Order: sequence, then C-alpha cells, then structure tokens
Amino acid sequence: MRLPTGFAAWATGFALIGWVTCAGARPASAVEIAISCGAVGNALELCKQGAEAWAKKTGNSVKVISTPNSTTERLALYQQLLAAGSSDIDVYQIDVIWPGTLKSHFIDLKPYSKGAEAAHFQSIVENNTVDGKLLAMPWYTDVGLLFYRKDLLAKYGAKPPESWAELSDIAARIQDGERKAGNDKMWGFVWQGRAYEGLTCNAVEWIDSYKGALLDASGHVTVNSPAAKQALTTASGWVGNISPEGVLNYQEEEARGVFQSGNAVFMRNWPYAWALANAADSPVSGKVGITALPKGGADGKHSATLGGWQLAVAKYSKHPELAADLVMYLTTEAEQKRRAIAGAYNPTIPSLYKDPEVLAANPFFADLGPVLAGAVARPSRVTGVNYPKVSNAFWDAVHAVLAKSTPPEQALAELDRNLKRMLR
Repeated sequence: MRLPTGFAAWATGFALIGWVTCAGARPASAVEIAISCGAVGNALELCKQGAEAWAKKTGNSVKVISTPNSTTERLALYQQLLAAGSSDIDVYQIDVIWPGTLKSHFIDLKPYSKGAEAAHFQSIVENNTVDGKLLAMPWYTDVGLLFYRKDLLAKYGAKPPESWAELSDIAARIQDGERKAGNDKMWGFVWQGRAYEGLTCNAVEWIDSYKGALLDASGHVTVNSPAAKQALTTASGWVGNISPEGVLNYQEEEARGVFQSGNAVFMRNWPYAWALANAADSPVSGKVGITALPKGGADGKHSATLGGWQLAVAKYSKHPELAADLVMYLTTEAEQKRRAIAGAYNPTIPSLYKDPEVLAANPFFADLGPVLAGAVARPSRVTGVNYPKVSNAFWDAVHAVLAKSTPPEQALAELDRNLKRMLR
C-alpha cells in the first residue's frame, strides 16, 4: 500500500513513540491493552485519563498510542497494521465513516455490550452495525459548526450570518476595520482547506447548503450540478480575500490556532474547539459564540457534516475480552459526561444533553438538537470499501478549484467521470 510522503517511516516506528502506559496495582495475571487515540486539541490527554481510570479499576495497564491528526494518514496507518494482522493495537479509535471500510478486521461487540448500545443515538449504532455485527461503540459525535467572535460582531453592529454571502460581507468588513485599527494579522474566516478528509467534510457542507450532493441515496453520482458549481465558486472566492492563502494547508488545529490567537472573525470547526477557545489561557476566552453554518442563499439550507469517533476491537488482539471491557468503560455515560465537561466532546447518549453540569460547561449543547438532526452524512455507506477512493478524488478536485488551478466546471466534470468509472 502506498503511504503518504514521509509517512511510511513514521508508521514503521509508531509503537516506539507517542505512548504512555497507565497502570494500577498490577496482579501477576495483569495484561497490557494498547489503544489508539487522536491528539487533536486535548483528545489525547482525555483518552489517557480515561484509560488510567480503567487501569486502576481492573489492575491491568493501558498503552495509549498517539496516531496522526490527519484522518487520511490515520486510516493509512490502520490499514497497514490490520492488513498485516498486527496485534500491536487492541482498541482502535475509528471515524464514523470507516466501519464499512474496515469491517473485516473488527470483532462483534454485542457479546460484551450487555445491551449498552441501546442508550446511544440509534442512528450511530446503526452506522456501526455491519452485517448484523456491532463493530464499534459510539464514543463521541461531531457536527461542523460556525464559531464567531461575539465582541467583534457587536463592535461592528453585525449579527451571526444566515448565508454564505452574509458571512463574506461581515468577514470582509470586520477584517478591514481591524486591520486599519492595527491588527494586520486579522482574517475574516478560517477553515480546513488541506487536501484531506477534513476538506471533504467542508465541501460536503458547502454543496449541501446549496441543496446539491456528491452522490444520491442510491449511490448515483450527482456532483456535477449547478449547486456544486455555485458552492465551489463561492468557497474559491474566499481564498486570498477573507481567508489566507495558507488555509489551503489548514487542518483543524491550524484553523483553531489562528482563531484562538484572536486573528480571525469566523471559524468552521468541530465542537471540541469550544472548551479550548474558552480556556483560562485563551486570548479569546468569553468572546466566542457558536451557531449553525450558513445557508447557500435564501433558498439554501443550514448544513453540517456528521462526524464522530467510535471504539473498535481488532480481531488480532491477544486479549479481546479485556479490550472490549475497556471499550465499554470508555463509552459509558459517566465517562462521556466527563469528556463533555472537560473537553466539549459531544456525547452519543441523548440524556446527557439535558444534564445540568454538561450544559453549564457547554451552553451551546442545548441548541445542538436541530443541528444534529439535520446533519449530512458523507456517502460512506453507499460506497462501502470504495469510500476512501471517492473521498480522495473529491477533495483533490475541490482543492484544485480552491487553489484556482482548475475552473469549477472543469473540475466537477472530470470528477463526475472519475467517480462513475470508479463506482461502475
């Protein structure tokens, strides 16, 4: 398998770096379970804390392995390990779009769950169930959101934008005003523009907001549409105007870094950024608001890509029962509540959205119901194992439009042909 440039060497030695062992008072029969965790924001630290609590409870130990922030690179690493039947990782943190792609490598968790999945959002449980097997337990869910500077909008007499056109106008006005006032680093809007899965998430939102789609519910390619052309033309116009040229290499953390340093008016990101933006050491603490992403014009819709992460146990684990026990512990209501309060990670258990302590830490959770209900899924279920290739072709085409190396109509026509050939 061809890995991203410079990634193969990193992957080869991954087990030697980026991990911490959490152990309780270990009996002679204790074993070590390895879990992969992402490191975006404070995700790795929260994972370590949860693993340590389980280790103390059971007397075993956990090796927490930090994997790449890029979902594209992480999937490549997972595929390499799983294809080799490696037992180096017992518990995998997997994206909501991966159960169909990696289905042959994970055990059925139903024998270990004791029905606990019934307490979670059933749409996510269904997503994680393939061929009747519960391949992963929901850990946290995600939707794309618009973060904005409440103080700056108030200063310039603006309200949160309802449409992309309004966002562009407000962003440009505040950006120009703040630069004239002395902050030459101010930008209007930052987002995830690097050629990776994060760009697929952004572009799906743009196109869906204009009532277009990459594929329809039956898996037919529908990307070459007026809605998609309008969406990509709009987004391309941001680059170099209200968004820096460098946004074409931004992932989640690069966008957050600019926004949290006080140098952006708007940011598209996931809910995790809320807790970090409002931390005591954040320059914008107390100045941040959250709302739904804008519509694609008066006839458009608010659209947010459904994200989220699950925990799965590899078939190649030497201790599947203990690995499954760790998964069930980390996905409990108590653990999800802790993560929601400490890191603004959206629970997959509906009852927690009414919990007073959770809402006190994350007031915007109270308004997430409609956003979650209207979230748009990437076409991973209808494309199955072909999804990574579909998404890769999509983000490459979108990136070419954003970089202004290919006109939207040409990029969409070529993408349409490529996807139809790929899915034939």
